[in-house]
Amino acid sequence: MRDARAATDRVVLLVEGPSDHRAILALAARLGVDLGGGGVRVVDMGGVTNLRTHLAELDAAFAGPVVDPPRLLGLYDVGEFEVVCRMLEESGRGRPADLAEAEALGFFACALDLEDELIRAAGADLVQSMLAEAGELSRFRTFQGQPAQRGRPIEAQLRRFAGTASGRKVRFAAAIVERMPLERVPRQLADLLRAAAP
Repeated sequence: MRDARAATDRVVLLVEGPSDHRAILALAARLGVDLGGGGVRVVDMGGVTNLRTHLAELDAAFAGPVVDPPRLLGLYDVGEFEVVCRMLEESGRGRPADLAEAEALGFFACALDLEDELIRAAGADLVQSMLAEAGELSRFRTFQGQPAQRGRPIEAQLRRFAGTASGRKVRFAAAIVERMPLERVPRQLADLLRAAAP
């Protein structure tokens, strides 16, 4: 995170991985939020366990007499809530007692993960239509026939399918964002981008 851009950052938005990074950029474009022009830098942490390192680097980059350090925002999976709370507390930013307090500190949780959030919001029909356009629907039908997938809700099957081939997960969330009606955007994603907007 330590580079020349830090001096011009108004907001640093930390996300867990490349699929989240690409989806957030796609969603911002659809919502008309100019992240780059607004001084918002989206940073792929390479996993939530690297949050401590990114917080420390951010603090080091803005140690001393800084008039306006950037606001810090984050997107994480709800299963990592305790990890995020512990690292925020260790960095001196306070320990949220619940999800609402974490959001007040700028950290927004996805239920399970971003793909799950988007699949449920967009609906299984839209996601299957997206797979058909990408030429992957027949692969998904084969995947559904596997013993481990039979009887599972289709949303769970779609989420698992997203991670079964190299590069698919990175494309998957952004592709849903690009097709999803804007009124279906999950509340916490819309709030996150609202918090990042100039």
